[in-house]
Amino acid sequence: MKNKRIVIGVFLLYSFAVYAQKPDSVKTEAWQKIYRASATKINDLVHTKLDVSFDYSKSWMYGKAWITLHPHFYATDSLNLDAKRMEIKEVSIIRSGRHIPLKFAYDSLNLRITLDKTYKGGENYTVFIDYVAKPDEIKILGNQSITNDKGLHFINPLGKEKNKPTQIWTQGETESNSGWFPTIDKPNQKTTDEISMTVQDKYQTLSNGVLVSHKKHNNGTRTDTWKMDLPHAPYLMMMVVGEYSVIKDSYKGKEVSYYVEKEYEPIARKIFGLTPEMIDFYSKITSIAYPWPKYAQIVCREFGGAMENTTSTIHSESAQQDTRQLIDRNSWEEIIAHELFHMWFGDYVTTESWSNTTLNESFADFSETLWEEYKYGKDVGDEHNYYAMQNYLQMGDKKKDLVRFYYKDRQEMFDYFISYNKGGRILNMLRNQVGDSAFFKSINLFLTTKKFQSAEAHELRLAFEEVTGQDLNWFWNQWYYGSGHPKLDISYDYDASAKMAKVVINQTQPGKVFKFQIAVDVYQGAEKKRYKVWIDQVADTLSFPVNFKPDLINVDGDKILLCEKTDHKTLDNFIFQYY
Repeated sequence: MKNKRIVIGVFLLYSFAVYAQKPDSVKTEAWQKIYRASATKINDLVHTKLDVSFDYSKSWMYGKAWITLHPHFYATDSLNLDAKRMEIKEVSIIRSGRHIPLKFAYDSLNLRITLDKTYKGGENYTVFIDYVAKPDEIKILGNQSITNDKGLHFINPLGKEKNKPTQIWTQGETESNSGWFPTIDKPNQKTTDEISMTVQDKYQTLSNGVLVSHKKHNNGTRTDTWKMDLPHAPYLMMMVVGEYSVIKDSYKGKEVSYYVEKEYEPIARKIFGLTPEMIDFYSKITSIAYPWPKYAQIVCREFGGAMENTTSTIHSESAQQDTRQLIDRNSWEEIIAHELFHMWFGDYVTTESWSNTTLNESFADFSETLWEEYKYGKDVGDEHNYYAMQNYLQMGDKKKDLVRFYYKDRQEMFDYFISYNKGGRILNMLRNQVGDSAFFKSINLFLTTKKFQSAEAHELRLAFEEVTGQDLNWFWNQWYYGSGHPKLDISYDYDASAKMAKVVINQTQPGKVFKFQIAVDVYQGAEKKRYKVWIDQVADTLSFPVNFKPDLINVDGDKILLCEKTDHKTLDNFIFQYY
């Protein structure tokens, strides 16, 4: 998921205020003692079938759910489902086509079901639930994009607001989809699904997977059935209902489509038309062909940012730009790229816990740099990387680890400056450290090994170690499981008699010393020599043989290192560097 905060200063300040940790003097709150482990798997989702219709007058959804599960390993005779603020009308087990009522207890958030018998590990069973979802009764705080956790959103349901369409859309991240269907609402669950929506015939529908049935009824309604045959996390399930123009594109025989409000139909391709090229680019660099049956993008009113629902990304109405806006450049292009890359990192392989959110968001953030570099050249990619680095350095909370097992609320893991900007820059450093060939081979191994599963950051490390043959714990420990960044004080000296140039690098950050490898470029006139050096002490002195005093020594020649520098170059050095 991504918000367009990078170009809107007020959002930057808001995000910083929301996510800044409390001062050191307040460190006794209960949440700081709660270890946020991956959710224990007692039952595993297998398949979710939904049949839903909508009451616009009440903003309710009438639902029937057939949920197939099995015990993960240990035998169990019970099932606990997340179900927020629903009216539960029936719970039964399906046996030989018959509904056998089950005992259950419901506390408005959790539906605890006593099964008809003890099921063994891997033994499938299907429960049926007849319910009413009442999303407006859910008052749980959401995140920066969606300000509440109700999951199902009715936009202008009675049509009273002029110039605003009537729409229904869902938003599942982090654990909000249990506001419109009962499920095990955890990122380490995976399910196939089938969703049937009965709507007024004038509306378009969109969901995960492909449309397998389109039945019109005599009362002016229609039932669309969407089927998703590949497993994905519950938070990635979605629905949208509304009046749209649908522009069809394709990629290697798979449908690529753009759902926009009717007035934007003539320019929809100018907004989203690079999508097939992006799919091709990401397929090539990961060496994983686009794994899903289609890719649709749809624009929804009052939606913040964008969300990578599997096969069907939702975008904010801000994506809809007019011809004049698009003259300068499509300001939404990086978000289109970001959400698409989630189809590999986030959807194909999913974080096993919100503590490991970096596996989703850092890769999507980094994909923006990769796309810019590929499409517009290395300088543009480097510029994107630079500004993302500055976002973190200027606004990020330096006390936060990238992977965090202690947090007040899971929404905090979607810290734009840490999970996105800092995480993306860490991947850029890793790419520079191991080289392009090893980097992309490593992410291919990770994706191949964990496809349609959930994963944690250590499994990414193991993939890199297998490919490179190197122990990379040092990198993961300081960048993934540690906080902060190096602060470097860099000074220079020249020994004329020994013909040696010296660089002294002091790490001035408190608390720990970082280890890293950087390029140092030594310029003598038109000649440049590059040295790859390791830094791992509080103070490192580097010596380089030269014929005469260098015109410039450029530390961190690739400008990859996530750090702050106080660089004591002379005016002559800067003039040489300028030219």
